[in-house]
Amino acid sequence: MTVLPDDGLSLAAEFPDPTHEQWQRLVEGVLRKSGRDASGDAAEEALSTQLQDGLTARPLYTARDSPPEPDAVGLPGFAPFVRGGRAAGNAASGWDVRQRLTGTDPARVNEAVLADLENGGTSLWLPVGTDGIPVGDLAPALAGVHLDLAPVVLDAGAAHAEAARAFLDLCAGRGMPPTSVRANLGADPLGHEARTGEPLDLSGAAEQARALASRYPQIRTLTVDVLPYHEAGGSAAQELGLSLATGVAYLRALTQHGLDAEAALGQLEFRYAATADQFLTIAKLRAARRLWARVAEASGAPEAGAQLQHAVTSPVMMTRRDPWVNMLRTTVAGLAAGVGGADAVTVLPFDHALGLPDAFARRIARNTSSILLEESHLARVIDPAGGSYYVERLTDELAHAAWAFFQTVEKAGGQAAALRSGLVAERLAATWAERRKGLAKRREPVTGVSEFPLLAEKPVIREPAPAAPSGGLPRVRRDEDYEALRSRSDARLAATGSRPRVFIAALGPAAVHTARVSFASNLFQAGGIEPVHEPVSVDPSTAAEAYLASGADAVCVCSSDALYEEQAEGVVAALVEAGAPLVFLAGRPGTYRGVDSYVFAGCDAVAVLALALDRMDVTHEQ
Repeated sequence: MTVLPDDGLSLAAEFPDPTHEQWQRLVEGVLRKSGRDASGDAAEEALSTQLQDGLTARPLYTARDSPPEPDAVGLPGFAPFVRGGRAAGNAASGWDVRQRLTGTDPARVNEAVLADLENGGTSLWLPVGTDGIPVGDLAPALAGVHLDLAPVVLDAGAAHAEAARAFLDLCAGRGMPPTSVRANLGADPLGHEARTGEPLDLSGAAEQARALASRYPQIRTLTVDVLPYHEAGGSAAQELGLSLATGVAYLRALTQHGLDAEAALGQLEFRYAATADQFLTIAKLRAARRLWARVAEASGAPEAGAQLQHAVTSPVMMTRRDPWVNMLRTTVAGLAAGVGGADAVTVLPFDHALGLPDAFARRIARNTSSILLEESHLARVIDPAGGSYYVERLTDELAHAAWAFFQTVEKAGGQAAALRSGLVAERLAATWAERRKGLAKRREPVTGVSEFPLLAEKPVIREPAPAAPSGGLPRVRRDEDYEALRSRSDARLAATGSRPRVFIAALGPAAVHTARVSFASNLFQAGGIEPVHEPVSVDPSTAAEAYLASGADAVCVCSSDALYEEQAEGVVAALVEAGAPLVFLAGRPGTYRGVDSYVFAGCDAVAVLALALDRMDVTHEQ
């Protein structure tokens, strides 16, 4: 008998290490069972997922996938800052839990501010001006807030200079020494232009930064907000490229107004979107620090290149239907932001897309970060995703794709010129159009909206939020096409007391049609169309009679391909003869006459549902 050393780590010591080729052969066998014939690298490629920006996520990563430039990672607190801008990362005190305060009533905002700070929030993000509290109401809105302990980030758009003066006057009125004021005054002229289409002169913000830099060492004056580009449908590489172009434009303005490179770098904070694609978010934040370190190096101040990052859970991913699912999305996004090394994280309330969040939603948003920090201990390890072959490779590939887009913008004359020429809008629109196709075909599922919708859910009603700035880049949402369909269904429900209905004609035994019945029912509900089907299978000879008895507006036949060959032609003909205005068939397009459309995995669900609603509306009016 072989006696194994008692080291606790050698239980598999007598088993040979499997090879990559052996794993590929196992994959080949699985693919053959599904009717796909591929071998070697082609078998592995068959399981790969195409991402935006020409990137690919492979099913397996090993040491051979290590980034080709190992020095491009470094150590926390040292250039190129991939692993974090500070040597201790967030391990000392966790990330900054930054709460966004929405509303125009200073008393209500103050109530929310104090609740946030007393229950886990550590800093405040405060919209001021046209889409927030009036500049003159800063004092009552911040009453009771210890401004030397809770940093304030202003977001005032075109009124940034006025808001900054009001805030600094408030601090002075409380007798605070300038060295104790911790804040970001939030000037972002190019971000404002992206939002509104209205150009702002960079020189005003740059002059303000020069005047305050030496007297207020803990204040940053400018924000590079990437949310306008994310909310316009931009990809991760486009967001990073545009953040670099904006940051470089601000650096040029700051140095032209008398700040040296190191001081200019210290005036900027970057704001990124964190999505429920956790690995892409982690890689985006790590790549952003690497890219900005390269800019700092080219500016002659490599040691000042640690990018200060504020991550915000993505507004694009927030849904209006089944908004409770947003809690799960923001949890994953918040986790990714923290793991990616963000200095500050804002978890948007789950009802953000519906209007002003209530106290419960704000509490859940705060507690999301608290659980991640205090119970999951995410901040106790610096760069916890570092060393993952997938994360390191994705960080590297994303950094290269973003740098290429940044160079495109610079060749166009820089960020301001690219915005005004339409280059930015065109590139983002093209990216969103492609992604929108995937959403329409449900290749990018939206839980509770395009997948597993609940038609009987009670709507969540909130007070309207202040109107968001508009006139520049559009704001998109993943749920927008399905939301339009559901709204049409709601209108019919309000007018008639019932939703559009589709009769599911299931042919044959349950074993042959169950999968397609479930698929079709799910698809139609995504458009607000209520499925009606018998608890047992419909006999072909009585399918038309069952349809008429259901009172439905349309019918969808579900069965196996084999039964379609035998029965579909006759069943469809009988349904059409019975007056069915719209007939669908669950399965790949065939040659059956009378079928208006086919529903199958990968079909354009939005187009199919729009067709159904169009025809159902006509039937109802008649």
